[in-house]
Amino acid sequence: MELIKKLCDTYGPASREDNIRKIIKSNIQKYCKKIKVDRLGNLIAYVPAKSAGSTKGAGSAKSTGSTTGAGSAKSAGSTTGAGSAKSAGSTKGAGSAKSAGSTKGCNGDTIMFCAHMDEIGLIVTHIDKNGFLRFTNVGGIFPERILFERVIFENGTIGVIGVETKRETPKPAHLDNMFIDIGAKNKEEAQTMVRIGDIVAFYQQAVNINKRLSAKALDDRIGCYCLIETMKKIKANKDDLYFVFSVQEEVGLRGARVGAYAIAPKYAIAVDVTITGDIPESPKMDVSIGKGVAIKVKDSAFIGNPLINDKLVSYARKMKIPYQLEILERGTTDAAIIQIVKEGALSGVLSIPTRYVHSTNEVCDFRDVEATIKLLTCICEKGLG
Repeated sequence: MELIKKLCDTYGPASREDNIRKIIKSNIQKYCKKIKVDRLGNLIAYVPAKSAGSTKGAGSAKSTGSTTGAGSAKSAGSTTGAGSAKSAGSTKGAGSAKSAGSTKGCNGDTIMFCAHMDEIGLIVTHIDKNGFLRFTNVGGIFPERILFERVIFENGTIGVIGVETKRETPKPAHLDNMFIDIGAKNKEEAQTMVRIGDIVAFYQQAVNINKRLSAKALDDRIGCYCLIETMKKIKANKDDLYFVFSVQEEVGLRGARVGAYAIAPKYAIAVDVTITGDIPESPKMDVSIGKGVAIKVKDSAFIGNPLINDKLVSYARKMKIPYQLEILERGTTDAAIIQIVKEGALSGVLSIPTRYVHSTNEVCDFRDVEATIKLLTCICEKGLG
């Protein structure tokens, strides 16, 4: 619970994922051979193919990608810039399956796992004479879900979202009818606290509710958590594995595109949340929290590869892992872009059923999280070929 809480509570809107990246990196260093941070800010961890009982590729405490984080011009082991034709430790182009330091092991395949670090947020567009802040969205915001919620800036400034009370204000109010109150007396004081272009995240703390978790940013810190825990459990893997903790998913799947281009995987699995159909008057959807990991069949921009989905279902049945089949009418994940980069990747998605997605109090079930980790571990050890 401590790691999940830390991941969810920490500030990290799209393009401001630095703090999340630090947490993840500190938790995975000894479970992978190499770590790279690319120019866009993706954290890419490489686990080479290894046999049972082998310690090869594990226990490394050093970063073998960028040594300075997002935006660094140098990746470890390379004499050229990160993202250049020579990736770390490789003599082939960045698009090769051997990028990020891979030395293709045991004649296996390359599998990319992806979960995004960023969360939705707001960005300041105007400061009025009374010190109130106008804003617009960073990612998909439902206006009715954010009214009177607290927000936090990267510098620690706290604010509360308010709304105009004039008669013509629409109900529900639009974002341009809302403002952030940071307690400033006037514009001059507000300008000493924040600036135009500052990005806020929602300010909420993760809590247990029975056997479930309520938190902001479960989308997709819970997916990041699943990948972290999976890395810890792998005993043997015949394939080269890349764990990509991507940036800027909420504003257009940007990090996943860059990561997939560098790795050029044969197979890919994205891990993200999905909505449910188990609350009163909800849209009809056969996904519920507490009933297992959801294997995505289709969403608005992605159709799961039938061969991959058959393999996922087969593993779940053999391992007695509870699972559900998901069809999401609106929304998508990083897999939508990963599957069409370069020559394409045979792709699937594992979803954690989550209520109230893109709110400040999303809810998931710990049992579904455990089911997701078990299925991911099985994929890592047995492969997808």
